[in-house]
Amino acid sequence: MSEVIEQTAACWPQVLVSDVSELIRGVTYSKKHATDRPQEGYIPVLRATNIQESRLVLESDLVFVPNSNVSANQRLRAGDIVVATSSGSKHLVGKSGLLHSDWPGSFGAFCAAIRPKANIESRYLAAFLQSPSYWKQVGKKALGVNINNLRRGDIESLTLPLPPLEKQREIVAELEKQFSRLDEAVANLQRVKANLKRYKASVLKAAVEGRLVETEATLARREGRTYETGEQLLQRILEERRATWNGKGKYKEPLSHAPQELPDALEGWTWCSLDVVAEETQLGLDRGREQQRAEPVGVRYVKMNNVSMDGDVQTDELVYVDASQEEVARYELANGDLLFNTRNSLELVGKVGIVRSVPIGTVFNNNLMRIRTCSGVSSVFLGYQMCAPDFRQRMEKVKKATTSVAAVYQKDLLPLPIALPPIREQARIVAEVDRHLSILREVEAEVDANLQRAQTLRQATLAKAFTSYSSVF
Repeated sequence: MSEVIEQTAACWPQVLVSDVSELIRGVTYSKKHATDRPQEGYIPVLRATNIQESRLVLESDLVFVPNSNVSANQRLRAGDIVVATSSGSKHLVGKSGLLHSDWPGSFGAFCAAIRPKANIESRYLAAFLQSPSYWKQVGKKALGVNINNLRRGDIESLTLPLPPLEKQREIVAELEKQFSRLDEAVANLQRVKANLKRYKASVLKAAVEGRLVETEATLARREGRTYETGEQLLQRILEERRATWNGKGKYKEPLSHAPQELPDALEGWTWCSLDVVAEETQLGLDRGREQQRAEPVGVRYVKMNNVSMDGDVQTDELVYVDASQEEVARYELANGDLLFNTRNSLELVGKVGIVRSVPIGTVFNNNLMRIRTCSGVSSVFLGYQMCAPDFRQRMEKVKKATTSVAAVYQKDLLPLPIALPPIREQARIVAEVDRHLSILREVEAEVDANLQRAQTLRQATLAKAFTSYSSVF
């Protein structure tokens, strides 16, 4: 560790953030006057979600508000530091990013801007706002209050060591030198993660196109036997559904798949609608945030954030809600169920999770649709197909979106086409995909461990720069 950094914090006086900066409140605006598209007379506004990994995302996810809503002081300048002060996501509150160059925009009411004074280098102050000393103080100030909010006084009363300007710049130069090497390593690891994601997509694509394992048609021909084709399986499913119908009113045939340009089905495969293979679909139990709790009282409740983009349903950290016996009976999850995220932000709607290990009595949120497959269709195979690029492209065409939320409605989802191979081929495909994904998870776990080590090293370096051995928080 550099001597420049090791000697820093213990040698210099502690000052308040208010001594070295001005805190500026964010812009308030009415949703009806805001837009997600740039237009004349409007100014771009950052939100808490625009603060990512200590940098400001200025190119996307912006809100545009009338110029009249923004005062001259609220227009960002190079050297300003934007801090998330309020958010529905606890992990966002307190995060910050430095504006390195002029940008013609502002920031919303759930953020604040720290504008450094002449006695502090903006990069030095920005580095402090990433340090363990900063997060330790923020954590203590949050005790006994809503942890999803930072008040003005909380930020202004933060303390940090203040060396002379020349020394600040020397410290920043050393930090940047060390972090440039670290950032390069992290960028390489992120590229590996992106390649793993692309490889997974290619595995799923090959699986549902019949290119991952030998087809049942080929095996049966070589072994001199017959087999049930996908078309025969489809007819058997339809006949069984008619024969076992015990619902109200007259039996309705499942929806045919939507007319689309589809490739010719492989030998032994056929196309059908999702409605044919989905024996049951059910939206979940509506429980608002105020009805959810962390304490283990009531029943476990799977929400949208528990369904990952990787096709998993994470059940190790769930909230709890109250539910009657009748509600549990109706909304309880079972292993093998699929959960489809019907409503979310534009980039997250349509997530599909395969329930693999769920505690008894767990229910699910009303923004999720439970899909249970009929006999003869592997739910895991269907889940993999719904996660594959081809199905997601079809789903994108029926997605409905507004400025703040997107949805895929059941009436649009169920007619989407699904490839249906023979039962035995489905099982082989699932086994081969699972083998590939197991290897991918091992590699990804190692990459994540290295990313965590990089973050630990970054925090250790910042701790050396900003921990005062004489101060008591």
